[in-house]
Amino acid sequence: MDAGTVTVTLEDKSQSPTDAPKDAAKAKEAKPAPERKRARSLTEDKRFKLFSGTANRALADEIATHIGVKVGEAKLQRFADGEVYFQLLENVRGIDVFVVQPTCYPVDQHLVELLVMIDALKRASAARITVVVPYYGYARQDRKDRPRVAISAKLIADLLTTAGANRALFVDLHAAQIQGFFNIPVDHLFASPVLVSYFRELNLPNLTVVSPDAGGVERARFFAQKVGAPLAIVDKRRTDINVAEVMNVVGDVEGQNCLIIDDIIDTAGTLVKTVDALYANGAAAVYACASHAVLSGPAIDRIASSRLEQVVVTNTIPLREAAQKLPKIKVLSIAGLLGAAIESIHMETSVSTLFS
Repeated sequence: MDAGTVTVTLEDKSQSPTDAPKDAAKAKEAKPAPERKRARSLTEDKRFKLFSGTANRALADEIATHIGVKVGEAKLQRFADGEVYFQLLENVRGIDVFVVQPTCYPVDQHLVELLVMIDALKRASAARITVVVPYYGYARQDRKDRPRVAISAKLIADLLTTAGANRALFVDLHAAQIQGFFNIPVDHLFASPVLVSYFRELNLPNLTVVSPDAGGVERARFFAQKVGAPLAIVDKRRTDINVAEVMNVVGDVEGQNCLIIDDIIDTAGTLVKTVDALYANGAAAVYACASHAVLSGPAIDRIASSRLEQVVVTNTIPLREAAQKLPKIKVLSIAGLLGAAIESIHMETSVSTLFS
C-alpha cells in the first residue's frame, strides 16, 4: 500500500430484510473485544523509567525497589565553577518518565539540577515527564504578605513547566493552593497515612493533637480525626523570617500527651516555643511530627535541648549526620506511598484511593 492510502470497507447493502433478525441475534451473542491493559509489572513495561537527581538518591532507590524497577542510568556532573552537566545514558524516546528530586538544601543547586534533567528528557523525546518533588522549596513564599516581595512559589512552578514537565507529584505542600500555580496536572500526596499509622501503634493515652499555628489547623484536624483525639491550637505571630512568638494555647491540654503536627521543621524555633507553651499550660508530655525535616541552622541543638519526647519525620529530605545521631528524631519512609502513587499515575488509575 502506498503511503497516505486509506482502505475503506463499505457496508454490503444487498442483504435481504429476512437477514436482519439473524444479525440482531448475532449482535447480542457477540462479546466485546477484551480491553487492552498495561503491563502488570513495571519491570516488564518498556514504556516506564525512573530517574533521580542527587538531592535524595536513597529515597529514589527505595521507590525503585518498591515498584520493582531500577533507577535509570545517567551522568550528572559539575564543572569546576559548579555548573551542572547532565546526560542520559539510555533511550527514553516515547517513554513515560518520572524524575525524583526534592528541592532541599542546597535548594538552588538541586532546583537547577531538576530543571536541567527535565530539559534533557524533553530533548530526548520522552513521551511524558512527571517531576516527583517530595519537598517543594520556596513553598513558604506563596503570597505577597509584605510590600514588594516575590511570590517565589509561583516562579518555581513556571520554571518547572517551562523546562518541560508535563505533570507534577508533591508531598505535603506548605499551602495546598500552590497546586493552582501550575498549568499542568498536579498530584498532591500527604504523609499523614504513614504518620498516623505510627502513632496509632504507639497508642499514647490521653492524646491531644496540636496545631502550631492557625494555618495548620486543617492538617491537624485531619490527623486528630484519624487517631480519635481532640484538637488544640497555638496562637502564633511571626515577627520576622524564622522568628515566631507564641501567644497562647487555645484548648485544654492539661494532663494530656500532646502531639504537635506540622509540615516543615526548619530552625525549630517555633517548635520549641510551642513545646514550652504546652508545658506551661499543664501538658504531661509533648511529641512532634512533620513531613519535611529541613532542620537548618540551630534546629538540631534546639531539639536536643528541648523537653520534646520524640520528633517523628519522613524521609522526603535526607537527614544530616548530626540529626541521624540524635535519638529524639525518628525517620519514617514514604517510599511505599510515593511508589504506589507513581504506579497509579503510570497505569492511569486513581491516586486519591491511597487516602481512602
